[in-house]
Amino acid sequence: MFSKILKVAMTAQLFLLFALPAAYAEEAKAPAPVDITPNAASAVLIDADTGTVIFEKNKDAKLPPASITKIMTMLLVMEALDQGKIKLDEKVRTSEYAASMGGSQIFLEPGEEMTVQDMLKGIAMASGNDASVAMAEKISGSEEAFVRMMNERAAQLGMKNTHFANPNGLPADKHYSSAYDIALMSKELLKHEEITQFTGAYQDYLRKDTPKPFWLVNTNKLVRFYTGADGLKTGYTSEAKFCLSATAKRDNFRVISVVMGEPDTKTRNAEVSKMFDYAFSQYTNLPIYKKGDALGEMKIGKGEVPVVPLTAKHSYSLLLKKGEAGEGIRHEVQLAPNLKAPIAVGQPIGKIVVYKGNEVLTEFALESPVDVKKAGWWTLTKRTAKKMFFFD
Repeated sequence: MFSKILKVAMTAQLFLLFALPAAYAEEAKAPAPVDITPNAASAVLIDADTGTVIFEKNKDAKLPPASITKIMTMLLVMEALDQGKIKLDEKVRTSEYAASMGGSQIFLEPGEEMTVQDMLKGIAMASGNDASVAMAEKISGSEEAFVRMMNERAAQLGMKNTHFANPNGLPADKHYSSAYDIALMSKELLKHEEITQFTGAYQDYLRKDTPKPFWLVNTNKLVRFYTGADGLKTGYTSEAKFCLSATAKRDNFRVISVVMGEPDTKTRNAEVSKMFDYAFSQYTNLPIYKKGDALGEMKIGKGEVPVVPLTAKHSYSLLLKKGEAGEGIRHEVQLAPNLKAPIAVGQPIGKIVVYKGNEVLTEFALESPVDVKKAGWWTLTKRTAKKMFFFD
């Protein structure tokens, strides 16, 4: 009996002796993830088109975002411009409250008027707390109403670890975000391609033709010193430390890097640059559609307008690791069947589906570019008569 037990034990030892090195060899094939942002409290690197996470570190940690908050403020400004609520050359009056903001500012005086375009410069380049509140009041009537809009938009974008208390990022209770949520709102802001005219400029002037011109120098030095960098927003408070949501584009490939809680600007910029280097050396993208490309037609039952042409609102692409084969990749525009009026602008109407063979690689949601009201009785009657008598 004892000899049998001894034999089993020796067999087990021999199995471990030969099996374990093989297991270790398998494990060694997979490189351990390297922390390319060792000094950041939280970080994330994403592809701007697909939102694919390339690198992350504590990406969902709730942290004070400081002035990176202004990315949401700029997004709501750009959306208000798109909706025709405001115009770039429209004047914005500065309230006493807006002028009272401390921290980074463009030194707006109570009652001073400045165009939306100049206010955007002041927010994007100089991180103006006063300009942020002035624009909030312009768009929503009050800072409180604008903050409510900020939180509603955050929920729509799937920002699950964010709550805003103001439009500028000054320290406040229940004002927090995460690196990943900041990347999400940065991605949405970059759909408005004209924003990089503001975020990507290194220097400019406000009040240029007045006795008191104000020189703007971008707080994000990467727009000058990193090839392809053209945004987005820096942030600093003693609580948040040094934060940055940065974007860079080379050829058709754009990425977004976010770091929070860095010890100083030099380290912050170095670690964001390292994330950019990693993305551009290891990844590329395959363009699917460019902004403005035709996507087909949206047919609407009983609509005032029966057919709406669809074009790409922004670029669509597929993220690929360098060296991966891009052959056999195809895409389809799939619109929802039987679309009927009324249809609201932004309403989901279908998707772009990207395949490799029969495998779905990714999908992009499509939304209605316009409001389509339901047609009246007389319009529908005339339309029916034309069909009956084969009129075009």
